Amino acid sequence: MSNMKFKSVGECMAELQLAKDGLYSLAFGGDTLNTSWYVRALAAPEKLDVDYVTAVGADPMSLRLLEFLDSKSIGTNFIRKVTDRNLGLYLISLTGAERSFTYWRDSSAAKLLADDQAHLENALEGADVVYFSGITLAILSPEHRRVLLNHLQKLKEAGTTIAFDSNTRSRLWGSQQEMREATILACQAATIALPTFPDEQTLFGDATPTDCAKRIASYGVGEVMVKDGANASCGFGDGKIFEVAPNQVSGVVDTTGAGDSFNAGYLVGRMFNMEPKSAAELGHRVAGRVICHRGALVDPEVFSDLRSA
Repeated sequence: MSNMKFKSVGECMAELQLAKDGLYSLAFGGDTLNTSWYVRALAAPEKLDVDYVTAVGADPMSLRLLEFLDSKSIGTNFIRKVTDRNLGLYLISLTGAERSFTYWRDSSAAKLLADDQAHLENALEGADVVYFSGITLAILSPEHRRVLLNHLQKLKEAGTTIAFDSNTRSRLWGSQQEMREATILACQAATIALPTFPDEQTLFGDATPTDCAKRIASYGVGEVMVKDGANASCGFGDGKIFEVAPNQVSGVVDTTGAGDSFNAGYLVGRMFNMEPKSAAELGHRVAGRVICHRGALVDPEVFSDLRSA
C-alpha cells in the first residue's frame, strides 16, 4: 500500500536569531515549513510522505535550503526554481519568550509559487492532505491567489483534505478588507480550519472562540479548531462545540512555531484516525515542547515518543 501524502504550500525563508556574543545563528523557517517539519517529526517516512511546495531562487541560500530539506526527508521534487529571485530572510527578536520579526522578502521567489499553474496542479496531484496559510495567500498577487484557491476548491470537491490556518499578518496585505475577503475564500476551499482566536477577533470581531468557530463553520468548513495560546482550543465538528485545554508548561523560552506545531500534531492525529479532541490534545503536547526550545524548528527526537506511525 502506498504512503499517505501531506503537501504543504507556502514560503520558506532563511532565519536569523541572536545566539551569543552578538553573533547570529542561521536556520530556516516559515509557518507552512514549520508545520511540515513537525508533521515529519511525528510520522515515520515509511508511512507518510511530506512534500513542500514553494518556489526558490538559484542563489546559494536557496540551494542550501533544498539540501537541508532533502536531508530531513521533506520532499523537494515540487519546489519550482526561479532563477532571477532569491530566498527571503527574517530576523527573530525576543523579549522574554515573546518574539517579533523583521523581514526582507521583496524579491522572494516564493511569491511566484502559483505563477506556473500546470506546475502547481502537478505538485498537488495525489495529495491526501494539502496545507496552506494566510501567509501563503498574502505573498501572492491577486491573480495567482485565485489560481491557487480555485485549484484547492477543485481538490476539496474531489475529496482531498484541505487544511488552512489563516495566520493573519496585516502588513502583508493591501487592506484589511482584502485580507478578510481572501481569508473567507480560503475557508470556503478548506475542509479543516486551524485559526488563532486573537487574530480572528481582530480581523472579524468575534466575541469568543466559540463564536469564531461557528462563523468559520458557516463558510462550509466541516472541521474547525480555534487555537488560543495557553487557553483551551475550541473545536467544532458534526454540529458540536468542544474545548481542549493544554497542559501547563514550565520553562517557556520561545513561542516561535507554537501554533504551527500544534497544527502538525492535530493534522497527524487526524490522518492517523484520532478523533478531533485527541488530535487537539496531541497538538497541545507538541506545541508545549516546542515553546521550551529556541527557534522555529526543534530537533525531531524531542517528539520521538509522540510519533503516530
